[in-house]
Amino acid sequence: MTQVRLNSIRKTFGDTVAVKDVTFEIDSGDLFFLLGPSGCGKTTLLRMIAGFSTPDAGSIHIGGRDVTKLGAEKRDTGMVFQSYALWPHMSVHQNVAFGLKVRKLSKPDIEREVARALELVRMDSYAHRRPNELSGGQQQRVALARALAFKPTVLLLDEPLSNLDAKLRIEMRNEIRRIVDELGITTIYVTHDQKEALSLADGMVVMSEGEVIHKGAPRELYHRPRNRFTAEFLGETNLLAGDIERHEGELRSLRTMFGILSSTTADADAPSSGKVSLSIRPESLTRSDPTTPEGHNRITGRLLETVFLGEVAQHRVAVGDDAVLKVLEINPRERTDTKPGDAIELAVAPEDVVVLID
Repeated sequence: MTQVRLNSIRKTFGDTVAVKDVTFEIDSGDLFFLLGPSGCGKTTLLRMIAGFSTPDAGSIHIGGRDVTKLGAEKRDTGMVFQSYALWPHMSVHQNVAFGLKVRKLSKPDIEREVARALELVRMDSYAHRRPNELSGGQQQRVALARALAFKPTVLLLDEPLSNLDAKLRIEMRNEIRRIVDELGITTIYVTHDQKEALSLADGMVVMSEGEVIHKGAPRELYHRPRNRFTAEFLGETNLLAGDIERHEGELRSLRTMFGILSSTTADADAPSSGKVSLSIRPESLTRSDPTTPEGHNRITGRLLETVFLGEVAQHRVAVGDDAVLKVLEINPRERTDTKPGDAIELAVAPEDVVVLID
């Protein structure tokens, strides 16, 4: 297995800085995501790791080896492109074998590795078909087999599922996770799809305007975002302003438009006094009832509307004169006791009120 390390990577195109002094490490065998909106620099960063582009500054290390100046063919990385990039005039077998022939493997070795790669992605029975005879999901599997055929130390995936429909994306997510676990291969995956990243990643970075905004495990980034960008980009959240009135250990008491809220969740670098921003996920807000724990925060408002979506219901609750909270109810039941316009009391645990750095 192979560690990947980036040190102060910078890339400019004319006056545009596409990647700004990016530094982080990816542990051996991890499925690691570069996540962010279009134009944030994630694909540029992936192309530099692959060797298709050279950084203006900084260094790239793969398995302890400095590969910054090496060409793509010398880095031992396999790349899967968003467009699949299969040769239409070749069969599935020929597409997968192409890279092995370039590396001048013997014919028996080529046959063995092609068979192994196609079996790994469950496409061995399609070896003699051409790409235009395959579905999008099948073509993606072939592109994956081609990248894995020569046993790269690092696998690079550039938005590999963006051309698939929702059902196939879920199916291929599971297949990619299975393959990475089976091979133990370090994998770097570029996407702007938060659900892909949250459901698959061992670790991830959130990028914006060429910079790494937050690095960590999916649950950490979702439940404990450091900043407003991460909180808003990874799903929905309620952002509000607060003033820290009291700070004792992990507990902060904050004055907000909703009254005094208690928080036990803050980054080590979060301020201990003054004005701050808070993040509360919609699913963290529940209706207050006699079973609500004593230490929970309570917020009184007025129900504006409810949208039933099957497994969840989305509520909008007005608090005060101009504030509206988004509330997500899991496994909603039909209620006859509350209708739009009625008063409603919400509860949220102190560990779900997150104090942000900025």
